[in-house]
Amino acid sequence: MWVKLCCLLLYFLALFVLARVFEAVAWYESGFLATQLVDPVALSFRKLRTILECRGLGHSGLPEKKDVRELVEKSGDLMEGELYSALKEEEASESVSSTNFSGEMHFYELVEDTKDGIWLVQVIANDRSPLVGKVHWEKMVKKVSRFGIRTGTFNCSSDPRYCKRRGWLKSTLVMSVPQTSTSKGRVMLKEYSGRKIEVEHIFKWITAHAASRIKTIYNSEHLKEEWNKSDQYRVKIYLFANLDQPPAFFSALSVKFTGRVEFIFVNVENWDNKSYMAEIGIYKTPSYILRTPEGIYRYGNNTGEFISLRAMDSFLRSLQPEVNDLFVLSLVLVNLMAWMDLFITQGATIKRFVVLISTLGTYNSLLIISWLPVLGFLQLPYLDSFYEYSLKLFRYSNTTTLASWVRADWMFYSSHPALFLSTYLGHGLLIDYFEKKRRRNNNTDEVNANNLEWLSSLWDWYTSYLFHPIASFQHFPFDSDWDEDPDLFLERLAFPDLWLHPLIPTDYIKNLPMWRFQCLSAHSDEETLETFPDSESDSDSENREVFSSDREVSEDDELSTCHRCSEGGVDACSCGCHSCHHEPCQRKARSYSSAGDLEPDWSAWPSDMLHCTECVVCLENFAKGCLLMGLPCGHVFHQNCIMKWLAGGRHCCPVCRWASYKKKQPYTHPQPLSSEPPS
Repeated sequence: MWVKLCCLLLYFLALFVLARVFEAVAWYESGFLATQLVDPVALSFRKLRTILECRGLGHSGLPEKKDVRELVEKSGDLMEGELYSALKEEEASESVSSTNFSGEMHFYELVEDTKDGIWLVQVIANDRSPLVGKVHWEKMVKKVSRFGIRTGTFNCSSDPRYCKRRGWLKSTLVMSVPQTSTSKGRVMLKEYSGRKIEVEHIFKWITAHAASRIKTIYNSEHLKEEWNKSDQYRVKIYLFANLDQPPAFFSALSVKFTGRVEFIFVNVENWDNKSYMAEIGIYKTPSYILRTPEGIYRYGNNTGEFISLRAMDSFLRSLQPEVNDLFVLSLVLVNLMAWMDLFITQGATIKRFVVLISTLGTYNSLLIISWLPVLGFLQLPYLDSFYEYSLKLFRYSNTTTLASWVRADWMFYSSHPALFLSTYLGHGLLIDYFEKKRRRNNNTDEVNANNLEWLSSLWDWYTSYLFHPIASFQHFPFDSDWDEDPDLFLERLAFPDLWLHPLIPTDYIKNLPMWRFQCLSAHSDEETLETFPDSESDSDSENREVFSSDREVSEDDELSTCHRCSEGGVDACSCGCHSCHHEPCQRKARSYSSAGDLEPDWSAWPSDMLHCTECVVCLENFAKGCLLMGLPCGHVFHQNCIMKWLAGGRHCCPVCRWASYKKKQPYTHPQPLSSEPPS
């Protein structure tokens, strides 16, 4: 996760540097920066009208260019970046969608239950034509959508009873605006009563009702009282301007930030005494002043602080965010970080997408789970001080120059999504190149794996966990009530190799018992000869040697038969020995130890291990001091031999085929046979 986080931070740094490069190129080609002020006198009538439409000021009664220019100057300073954005927005011929309401519940859910937005709905009465024609309605939808005003159409033929109850007997326009200044307050519906059915007149009606929610100050005494008043609002934004009403974007933002930021319009049109404005630091109009408990901030002096809805919305969101804003931001960051797995993961293409889907699901699930307790804690009353300190930190950090650059870059890349996606893809391909180079230097085989090989390994992994327990969770040896494992039958079905061999984790191997083969003492030839009577004749001695030789040959045949039958499984044994105890093997071990030169020290062996002196993997006897390893079934082998056997994917005993990672009932050694020779 830390690798992906570092890659994401590098990507953001690359975006920041790239934005500065674009600014340098634009300055080199045109000779101006985005923060440079524009003189409205040098602009054409079309550009001035475009600026007024983006700010939400009516210009239908202003035929002269001089009047339009003065209105632009009264609403705020114009920057090159704002002019460029306004012209690009006008050239873009994107169609804005409008909602068609299906009935009362749909209308109530979207319009009357929405407390932080403005709706404009055209109601079409039964057997009547709409109040606004199709062409004018499309223009109206495009015009008001710039300010976050949503539109819709309600046809009374779909729900005539609701129209009668509302009194919509003729086609009309309905506007919904929050009635109170508190968050999630009541919504009031207003009908259009004008006679002129034109876009500009309807827009004036909309902006007038939206501006009525903003507190307006007309004299210096009222301003002094309001400036020194302390109320529930910690953040206030003042507009000092010589206008009849505030711009539409300012009114729309007052609805959007209801309960978080208070919007105040100071109309200085007829002021004779502006001394108090000089006392509080306001020396020119128009001015957008943000007042917080930390001080005064003049909006428009830093990068990207344009007089537009989008720019001021991002500015206020960074200063006074909602919990939903923080959740959306964390969701975007987490998903960008998760998508880095597509480039960091090496190998087959299918593997990359499988890992990506798994990472997306994991990260989003963890994000939602981690947000649940945060939402619960924020509801507690004694965390109000923590919430206030958090907002204070946001206000301090987001009024810096660096924060203004970040907001400007965010607006730039969000308005150019193709550039954002292409840079993300290029950054990912660079990560993929360096990661592939690093793994090749480390001789990692997964870089060259194809799709079929990876799918085969994925199927092996799936079947291994489907038919076998997870060995890493089993601490061998362990106590269990299931001494006879019920999964053994399933494994027996798999053994004519009709299925793929499952891929078993090898964590259990480190828990297998290991010890060294030790001997008690050496027997000399004289001690061996003392076991026979001195009075033996040569013929008796010769007969005894023949008998001993025949017995050893028969036992060798029996042992080889036991080994052959053990390879076929427990049920295939036909030599008469027990599947786990292998008495012929033990007799062979005892005969070897009695006839050999060394006597094994059985006390050094674990109690649940079978006694033997030969490894059936390499078919060699145990040498003194060699390292031995035992399996849960009790059979013992050379440590190197059985490690190679298990590492090859054969997780079972070479003798009895018992699973090497499962416990078995411990074996109790039988009483040792008497060492006295037969009489």
